[in-house]
Amino acid sequence: MKDYIQKLADSVMAGREIADDDALRLGKVEGAGLYHLFAEAGRIREHFVGKAVTLCSIINAKSGACSEDCAFCAQSAHHSTQTPSYPLVDEEQMVSCAKSAEQNGASCYGIITSGTGIGNRDELDRICRTLRRIREEAGIAPSCSLGIIDDETACLLRDAGMMTYHHNLETSRSFFPSICSTHDYEQDVATVRAAKRAGLKVCCGGIFGLGESFAQRVEMALTLRELGVDSIPVNFLDPVAGSPLEHADFLTPLECLRTIAVYRFLLPDRQITVCGGREKNLRELQSWIFMAGASGMMTGNYLTKAGRDPALDRQMVADLGLTIAPCGCS
Repeated sequence: MKDYIQKLADSVMAGREIADDDALRLGKVEGAGLYHLFAEAGRIREHFVGKAVTLCSIINAKSGACSEDCAFCAQSAHHSTQTPSYPLVDEEQMVSCAKSAEQNGASCYGIITSGTGIGNRDELDRICRTLRRIREEAGIAPSCSLGIIDDETACLLRDAGMMTYHHNLETSRSFFPSICSTHDYEQDVATVRAAKRAGLKVCCGGIFGLGESFAQRVEMALTLRELGVDSIPVNFLDPVAGSPLEHADFLTPLECLRTIAVYRFLLPDRQITVCGGREKNLRELQSWIFMAGASGMMTGNYLTKAGRDPALDRQMVADLGLTIAPCGCS
């Protein structure tokens, strides 16, 4: 198995794409072979994206009361969670959080809002004003995650200074109906394509541990490869009380790392950023994400749950002999 994994990694580094059958075989590796898988995924990461770790940070700029019924989500109005609900925060708070994120080493800052999309023009105008201010007052690359958008909205956000649009597919097309019934998967795909047509970078990934099979994880990776997304946020379910998945417990630390590694084989030259659920699911193996092929992580707080001290994340990167990537705002 060691020779097979190494030959597959060599093939990837030579510019060839691996097939889904190879990815599924990697997903079954156990024992010592698993550590070879991590090592080779780390080698692929270093070959394509180097040793610099990209840090990102977000603000939950509008929380709760979402009309979507995503089974994992703390902000859905369909679930009885204790998540606070509030309208879009003001410009000053969004700009201030961007500056704090920059001070903590983040190179990308995301403005995240709950809901299917931005239907309120006043909210969109406020976000556009905020984007302009962030570009003028801070040295951090602004991004947004505002739900489903069209070409016109993508261009408005781009012209205001947004560099990246974030919109997760959440899971594979085949598993999506099991977690959401209030919109169609193709609407999410269309949003990614609209952002790409506007010339924006696209950050698009999903959440693992929903009950999907490993084959469905591979299925999503192949969709992301087909769409040509620039970065992939990898989230692991941190169950929310009151949601349909509140008792889910599908992941182990090694299963999380295995998923990261296979994604690196499938998407070798993309940024793979570990985000929500890192602390709960990886526990003492958090630092292994980079050895398993990740090239970035979210630092600071998440949407509805607190993260750990950003200083600990920076120390972890330094202890691994890696560096933190500078902002690419130009």
